[in-house]
Amino acid sequence: VSEYGIPITQVQEIITMVQPTRLPQVPDFVEGIINLRDKIIPIIDIKRRFGMPASEVTSETRSVVVEVAGQTVGIIVDEVSEVLRLPTDQIEAPPSVAGGVAAEYLTGVGKLDDRLLILLDMDKILTEHEKEELLASQS
Repeated sequence: VSEYGIPITQVQEIITMVQPTRLPQVPDFVEGIINLRDKIIPIIDIKRRFGMPASEVTSETRSVVVEVAGQTVGIIVDEVSEVLRLPTDQIEAPPSVAGGVAAEYLTGVGKLDDRLLILLDMDKILTEHEKEELLASQS
């Protein structure tokens, strides 16, 4: 099982998964939108974004609300296990593919004891065109 990391500076909050409202004509990895305290935010299935099978929703499934290039987005994750500090000397440049995810979406791979953490670059998980589509879907 691959473990992923998101920089805490980009995480706004972690919420229990709620069923999003589907939208027409959005990329297939966009599950829909939710109303989070009177703010409409798109919900993305990160696994589908990376070409993996869709996430199976369980009691552990969460949406991590993050800032992606100035836009608030919810990312569906299987679970959130912990918040940890990773010293820079324990982070290596990403290989061309790590855990099924292309290097263009990664900032590196963290080494923590016997674990490898795939560190996601949240600003690159969406293309400029996809960001524009999401902005348009919110209005």
